[in-house]
Amino acid sequence: MESEQGSYEYIAYDGQNSKPMEGVFHSHLEERVRPYIDLIDSLRLIGIDEDLALPTIAVIGDQSSGKSSVLEALSGVALPRGSGIVTRCPLELKLRKIKCGVQWQAVISYKEQFIEFEDPSLVEGYVEKAQNELAGEGVGICDELITLEIMAPDVCDLTLIDLPGIARVPVKGQPEDIGHQIKNLIGKYIEKDQTINLVVVPCNVDIATTEALKMAQEVDPEGKRTLAILTKPDLIDKGTEKNIMDIVRNQVIPLSKGYIIVKCRGQKQIDDKISLTEATRVEREFFRRHDFFSCLLHEDKATIQCLATKLTQDLVDHIKKSLPLISEEIKKQLWSFRKDMSQCEAGPPLDPQKRKTFFIDTLTKFNDKINRLTSGEVVNDDNLFVTLRSEFMKWKDHLDYTKGSFHNTVQEVVAEYDLKHRGRELPGFSDYKVFEMVVQKLVILLTGPAIDTLRVIRDTIQKQFSDVSKTCFLNYPYLHCVAMNKIDNIQSKQEAKVEERIREQFEMEQLVYTQDGIYFKTLNEIHSAEGQMASENNFAGFDNRKKYPEMLRAYYEIVVQRLADQVPMLIRYFMLKESAQLLCSEMFGLMDGANVADALREESEISRHRIDMQNRVDRLTLAQDKLSNFI
Repeated sequence: MESEQGSYEYIAYDGQNSKPMEGVFHSHLEERVRPYIDLIDSLRLIGIDEDLALPTIAVIGDQSSGKSSVLEALSGVALPRGSGIVTRCPLELKLRKIKCGVQWQAVISYKEQFIEFEDPSLVEGYVEKAQNELAGEGVGICDELITLEIMAPDVCDLTLIDLPGIARVPVKGQPEDIGHQIKNLIGKYIEKDQTINLVVVPCNVDIATTEALKMAQEVDPEGKRTLAILTKPDLIDKGTEKNIMDIVRNQVIPLSKGYIIVKCRGQKQIDDKISLTEATRVEREFFRRHDFFSCLLHEDKATIQCLATKLTQDLVDHIKKSLPLISEEIKKQLWSFRKDMSQCEAGPPLDPQKRKTFFIDTLTKFNDKINRLTSGEVVNDDNLFVTLRSEFMKWKDHLDYTKGSFHNTVQEVVAEYDLKHRGRELPGFSDYKVFEMVVQKLVILLTGPAIDTLRVIRDTIQKQFSDVSKTCFLNYPYLHCVAMNKIDNIQSKQEAKVEERIREQFEMEQLVYTQDGIYFKTLNEIHSAEGQMASENNFAGFDNRKKYPEMLRAYYEIVVQRLADQVPMLIRYFMLKESAQLLCSEMFGLMDGANVADALREESEISRHRIDMQNRVDRLTLAQDKLSNFI
């Protein structure tokens, strides 16, 4: 039916009988309107709204302001109604005009759900079900988006988002901060510069005290992107009509986009089963016959039909104005993310053969670092050999420190020999076994400190090996876990082996042995100041008991030197060199039996960040391609 304004003809659908009904809206602007709305919808579909704000219309209002009635009139289908919070999740309502003769269709989607249906009467039930699944049974809210796309020959091309009604006082079953939750949810949408705020306000309340309009003013103080809808004009008190006219004509709270007044179905009309089509006709008759409001029809400031026209045009104008800004923002983000990705370590390839090669390369890099570590090259911030030398020096210092106690003990033995150790021998004769026993007793005391040195070195090497694993397998928790287990197992076995060798070494030290030449060389170094030299052929001067302390001192110097080198060599060989060989061999062995896909599965924050960046680059690139046809 041709309307008085001649711009739309629209057939609504009664939610009860699912039959097309005569109404308003058929756009002759489709060819220049639809492509822009479809563009933004396609950008939102690929998820670009996660990266930047897209032009949209957000519908806000206090509870019972008439939001649902306005959306019903625009969409032609019945939406959930009732007292309190009816809209409990953001509802993205996509209205799509399709060719005449094509059956009415709809799709509702949320989370993993995607439901297609062809019966308008099912809309209300599906929306309620979606809200219950997302926000739970009851009166709670959720910020998860529900998308309802309606495709029919008789709707306008328009996309808007319905938000929960603003609540002031929680009802039974609602959290105490429900009002704060709702305002936070609404604020996320209306604060964006790309959003047109559609504020629904009843005519029978003081507009200045309306919470929804206050929120819109806070984020849009100049009213440049706010359009107000006045509802329930039939409920105003007699004598207040002029006040409403002043508001509609933008003389009370000025808004750049102005005001439109509508009259939708009231509760009584719903109870009386008045169809949306009939309600649309009643609305036009109401304004045409009204003593004060009839002029608003000619000023394009009244009826749902006028609202649909203005919303569609405002949205398209807003999109056109925003496209250059969106395009520029996409370019900036693409440049930034591509730069970050170039500095981010690449993940494993998807191709199985390339992935196998990548796996081998990853293990090889690990083994190379371990081998470099054992050869004395610096592969971490900490130099392993600096730590080893420091610990081995502490071991040598401890050996030197024990010389004092050794000498004192020997002196005591010599001085008290006749009292403590003399047997049947005549005075002046000595028993070699006594001094041998002294050496054995003092040397065996060094076993504990040697084992302590082993423990410290084991911890140091294990930490360095573990650091290499963490560095090489940062993105691959499975490989890191395997490497850490192997490092611990190998180090434990090698530690036990070294401890056994050290104890064997100290068992051998109880033999009290060295080559004669080495012994005399050391003895002569001690007594060179006295000018008395000893050799295998000239030992007479030392063949008396008074010289025994010096002779034993010379031997202990040999013991100290032997242990100062032997213990570190055992530790270095078994704990570092051989451990590294075993570790590298076992890691390479993973190539034979490991599941490459599992081994290279990424779970780290770095990999998630890289995947997120790649996804963002992909969708930004796709968005840029889509925009290129419009700019």
